[in-house]
Amino acid sequence: MPTIFTRIIQGELPARFVWADDRCVAFLSANPMRAGHTLVVPREEVDHWIDLDPDLLCHLSDVARQVGGALQHAYDPVRVGLMIAGQEVPHVHLHVVPIDDVGDLDFAKADPDPDESAMDEAADAVRSALRSRGATAVPAD
Repeated sequence: MPTIFTRIIQGELPARFVWADDRCVAFLSANPMRAGHTLVVPREEVDHWIDLDPDLLCHLSDVARQVGGALQHAYDPVRVGLMIAGQEVPHVHLHVVPIDDVGDLDFAKADPDPDESAMDEAADAVRSALRSRGATAVPAD
């Protein structure tokens, strides 16, 4: 049975994509800890990050780095946090989150019902920042 992330990647479920290439995608978290909270997800279903092909892990890390740079540009946080937790969905995903304090990386603070217009604005801001930084894998709005 496909994971929820595979269903999102295949277009069965909606998401706000900010990156799409032949190996991975990045889209805003449906339950963001902070505005701009983005998930970088391989197209291939792999449950645990330690089982990733090393080249794919490097690619995911590079995409997360580019998304992180865009989040830094768009939101001007103190840092951009990167976390691999993998407890809820058995499909590797990297959380890239603009943070001002390590406490901002707390899933208990995730918004279970974010404002749709704020989510659209966040997606636009991340895509715009990625484009301004030369990214070419940014999907159309």
